[in-house]
Amino acid sequence: MSEKTLQHRIDGPDDAPVLVLGAALGTTWHMWDRQIPELTRQWRVIRFDLPGHGGSPAHAAPSVAELADRLIATLDGLGVDRFGYAGCNIGGAIGTQLALTRPYRVTSLALVSSSPRYGTADAWRQRGVVIRTNGLDPIARTAPEHWFTQGFAGAQPAIVEWAVQMVRTTDPGCYIAACEALASYDVRSSLGRVGVPTLVVVGSEDQVTPTTDARTLVAGIPDASLALVPGTSHLAPVEQPAAVTELLIRHFTNAWHDKPGPGGQAAIGAAAPKPQIAPPPPPQAPPAAIESGLAQPDQDRGGTYEAGLKVRREVLGDAHVDRAQAAADDFTGDFQDFITRYAWGETWTRPGLDRRTRSIITLTALTARGHKEELALHTRAALRNGLTPSEIKEVLLHTAIYCGVPAANSAFAVAQQVIREETTPEG
Repeated sequence: MSEKTLQHRIDGPDDAPVLVLGAALGTTWHMWDRQIPELTRQWRVIRFDLPGHGGSPAHAAPSVAELADRLIATLDGLGVDRFGYAGCNIGGAIGTQLALTRPYRVTSLALVSSSPRYGTADAWRQRGVVIRTNGLDPIARTAPEHWFTQGFAGAQPAIVEWAVQMVRTTDPGCYIAACEALASYDVRSSLGRVGVPTLVVVGSEDQVTPTTDARTLVAGIPDASLALVPGTSHLAPVEQPAAVTELLIRHFTNAWHDKPGPGGQAAIGAAAPKPQIAPPPPPQAPPAAIESGLAQPDQDRGGTYEAGLKVRREVLGDAHVDRAQAAADDFTGDFQDFITRYAWGETWTRPGLDRRTRSIITLTALTARGHKEELALHTRAALRNGLTPSEIKEVLLHTAIYCGVPAANSAFAVAQQVIREETTPEG
């Protein structure tokens, strides 16, 4: 199997229209097993595994766009041109990406337990740090409480154990790459360009992608309707297989013919077109920054500034950058613009060194100069950039030889506290 394709399974008649099913992060195509008998009466169903999930080769994909490209390459290899698509969790993100970038390929769409933005980038990168340090076992042990209602989990211990084992046997590197993919995924401003009939399915008890996320999808997609599955949590196709199967059959058979039901709540038909959501305006330089000569007007400096802001957020986290920008005023705004463009837009973006190496250099320099607050910030950044606590320890030990034991002693104290905070599993 090529690195550019995905492991897949095909069920149903060869001459039937194609329906593609995308699984959730940490699951395999088996999460759709209970839907297959009914769906294959009308469709040729193609299921696929994410990289490193199930028996899929561990060829990590760094973005949702890359996963969508690999799915298209897989379907091209099978001679599939047009298809319906249903996806759960990250599988829903892949479907939305396809509807946005390959609208001529997707005939209709179902987004199950999905969102236009899954939590925060910081939370996903934090999960990656925890996995690098502790492996997937903490994530696996807490999966059932996020995926199923308490009553279902108590009544179905075999399914709970199946869920735990699915996560536990996933390749950690591929899981971390999927976390990075979700960290950078945000299509809120693009939903108005989804041009196919779309069904949004959400469990009433889902805390991972709650009903507010589902309503955001429905509000933004012009031809969308909402189906709420009562008493169900995140992995709705597993917890309520019959209800989800019926919804999918009705949608993919009649979505563009039916009329919305009362209030649009449980209707499977197309909703009235909604206005497109305009993308947010690009950040503007503070006037003082332009006057001082440290910044140029947006039309001159925009590319460097935007590239720097993107990298700064990825390395330091959204929360830190948001605080720094919110605190900027006429006195500090010039400096915030300066470091975004020169430190992050022109130095951290250079191709000569990867981010791991740049983090090692930064930790060494901050230790040598005794900049404790910056050291704490960049210890977190180093963990996000893929350094393990053991590697950070080695950096500080090496720094002690060349920069002095007292400096390293202080650095160890700072780094120890940060690593404890960042690598402790939730719950």
